[in-house]
Amino acid sequence: MTKTYRQGAVGALLDEYERAINDLQKTIANISDNELITIVDDKTTDTNCKSVQTILAHVVSAGFAYAIDIRHLFGEKENYPDDLLRLTVNDYHKDLNSVIIFTAETFKNIQDNQLEQFDNNKKINTSWGQVYDIEQITEHAIVHVLRHRRQIEKFKIKLSEQK
Repeated sequence: MTKTYRQGAVGALLDEYERAINDLQKTIANISDNELITIVDDKTTDTNCKSVQTILAHVVSAGFAYAIDIRHLFGEKENYPDDLLRLTVNDYHKDLNSVIIFTAETFKNIQDNQLEQFDNNKKINTSWGQVYDIEQITEHAIVHVLRHRRQIEKFKIKLSEQK
C-alpha cells in the first residue's frame, strides 16, 4: 500500500503527529482492560502517571489542549477538555483518533509561513509557562506522545512481571 503524505511543513508536522499517535495505539493494542486500570506506579506524585489509564487520559486531553491553544491564537473560543478515565483500550483508540482529526481540522487554514513566529507577543503562552509558536507547540505535542508511549512500554514490562 502506498502512503499518502500531506503537503508542506504543515503536512509534515501532521504526518509525524499521526505517526506518533499510531505508534502509541500499536503499543496499547494488547493491553487488557484490567491492565489498563492497574496502578503500576504507586510512588509517583504525578496523578497522570500512575496507570496506563491515567497516562492515556492525560495524553488525550493534552492533545486536544495543544490544538485548542493554536485555535486560541486565532481568536477562537474553545474550552479545554478534562481528563477522561476510560475503561477500555478501545475507547482510548477512538479518543486518540479524535485528537488527530481535531488537530488536522485546526490546521485546515494554517499556511506553512504561519508556523514560525519570532514575536513573543504573537506566540502561545502555555499553562506551564513556556512560550511557543505553532511549529514549536506541535513539535512538543509529537514528543509528548512519544515520551508517554515509552513510559507505557516500561509499564507493560512491569505489568508482565506482576503476572
